[in-house]
Amino acid sequence: MVNPTIIIPKTFKVSHEQFKELAAVNRDLRLERTATGELIVMPPTGSDTGNRNLNIEGQLWLWNRQTKLGVVFDSSTGFHLPNGANRSPDASWVKLERWEALTPKEREGFAPICPDFVVELRSPSDSIETLRAKMREYMENKASLGWLIDRKSRKVEIYRQGREVEVLDNPTTLLGEDVLPGFVLDLSEVWS
Repeated sequence: MVNPTIIIPKTFKVSHEQFKELAAVNRDLRLERTATGELIVMPPTGSDTGNRNLNIEGQLWLWNRQTKLGVVFDSSTGFHLPNGANRSPDASWVKLERWEALTPKEREGFAPICPDFVVELRSPSDSIETLRAKMREYMENKASLGWLIDRKSRKVEIYRQGREVEVLDNPTTLLGEDVLPGFVLDLSEVWS
């Protein structure tokens, strides 16, 4: 069976409640929603990018399992940001005290929180400008640290609260700084 193409007019707007309904009945689709209600249907990640995403998520999960400082999320997790957008970073982490402050019902759905840490890994079909806009949106919604990893250029853009974006050329590791104390992301398998 061939999947039909979905074309969504720019003028078509979706409320948060409608987005939750759409996501619930279309679990196989990767959906996001902008703060203005624009629905975004994203293609599935290619196998190569998916493998590299899992490598990043796995390293973050292992660090968190040892430190127990927060909760780690994969790329299929959606968050309802304070600005009203529904976003799904490729990997993310929320401090334990912030996560535990949410009710069980809030944790069950699209948690009404912006992660403290986010990662976006650029896939071949991603626009770098679109990803940069997402990273700025995470920062505007109070993420503390964000990494935009661009395999194509072998660069990493580091986003921090109240600071200019720092660009690293072909780094071998990334440090979690004071947000993820002791976390070191090994990029060797991401770049390979």
